[in-house]
Amino acid sequence: MNHPAPLPRPLSVAELDLAAPGGPVLSFRPAPGGPEVKAGDVYALVRLRGRPASTVVGTVADGEDPAGVLAALARERLARTAPLSDAERFAERFAESREEGGADAPPRASVVVATRERPEQLARALDSLLAQDHPDFELIVVDNAPRTGDTRDLVVRKYADRVRYVREDVPGLAVAHNTGLAAADGTVVAFTDDDVVADPHWLTALTEPFAADPGLGCVTGLILPARLATPAQVLLESHGGFAKGFAPRLYDPARPPADEPLFPFTAGSFGSGANMAFRADALRRAGGFDPATGTGTAAKGGDDLYAFVAVLSAGFRLRYTARALVWHHHRDTWQDLRNQAYGYGAGLTAYLTATLVRRPRLLPALLARLPRGLAHARTMTARRGEAPDGGVPGEHGTHHPWPRSLSRLERRGMFYGPLGYAKARLRKAGSR
Repeated sequence: MNHPAPLPRPLSVAELDLAAPGGPVLSFRPAPGGPEVKAGDVYALVRLRGRPASTVVGTVADGEDPAGVLAALARERLARTAPLSDAERFAERFAESREEGGADAPPRASVVVATRERPEQLARALDSLLAQDHPDFELIVVDNAPRTGDTRDLVVRKYADRVRYVREDVPGLAVAHNTGLAAADGTVVAFTDDDVVADPHWLTALTEPFAADPGLGCVTGLILPARLATPAQVLLESHGGFAKGFAPRLYDPARPPADEPLFPFTAGSFGSGANMAFRADALRRAGGFDPATGTGTAAKGGDDLYAFVAVLSAGFRLRYTARALVWHHHRDTWQDLRNQAYGYGAGLTAYLTATLVRRPRLLPALLARLPRGLAHARTMTARRGEAPDGGVPGEHGTHHPWPRSLSRLERRGMFYGPLGYAKARLRKAGSR
């Protein structure tokens, strides 16, 4: 007789800073805005002198010191972490030299936050964004298809003269992002969501690489969970969440990565829309976001993936850095997780369809890779994010079975995605 898997237990979320991989604890604290860490299961971001380096999960017994327990686990994990490749070591040395005083000033940035009827979450995000250590940036809120005046009232009342308010009545995340791009005056335009808390160094880390590399079109960063209080939140993070690891990566269309034969159509490995920045000229030259993709449209998602491929196909490079960190408040109910699973599948094939429709010159390469790409996606939905050692992406230490019902929903979403994209395009054409 088959028994249902037990529901994941909640975890506290914390930050642990070490002086070195085997060194003493510099600080230990809850994740931003979170409760004090108590006995029980704890998920911790491990920093090395402030730099995100890994994550660990440990169980703290009554009377134990959480910092001591997690520091011991972190030292063990860092000691057996695979060594960096030559390219990764170069990227790390380059970043270290910049931190030691050789860095060019990060370019002027515009930060765009698209939102819809979530003023309390938005306020939390804006407070963290206004606390950035970047020397020169503006903050733009795009109020997407609002039903009330709550978002505008919040911005005007609490953030007057510090946040620009822009209204966009056409629903859809990609439409809202294009509106923010049109309003932005920064050399770099960064995008994040209203359900994040940004690390104070986030914007600087996300934009500095553009100053050093004129051929860079996009930078993405690390997304970690702000809370793991419900089974849905734990399950999502256990199977990858939004994290892309801690090793730096550079994606260059002139030198396709050997470990990604489907490049550039493996856009999901590049990053996520809650933590991305583009050289404004590069994104505009690539045509911006496809307005028939994204949350709020029939396509359900894929707007960020489309933009990544569009910029790469225009000849620009894309860099991933874990130094640019935001904490994401995952949706907390089972229905939210079901919706996300379906949306992931739909967004994947919607973005592929959008790429084919809007960039037909990529059709031969896309068709050559599509069978392997869909097979790969199907495998990932069946064993979402499972790592070879039984761990999971983000370098946690736990694993919870990904329910078959969610795998089925993702696959159903994949079949729906092209139809959803077609519906969104028709609706957009009919609204003109």
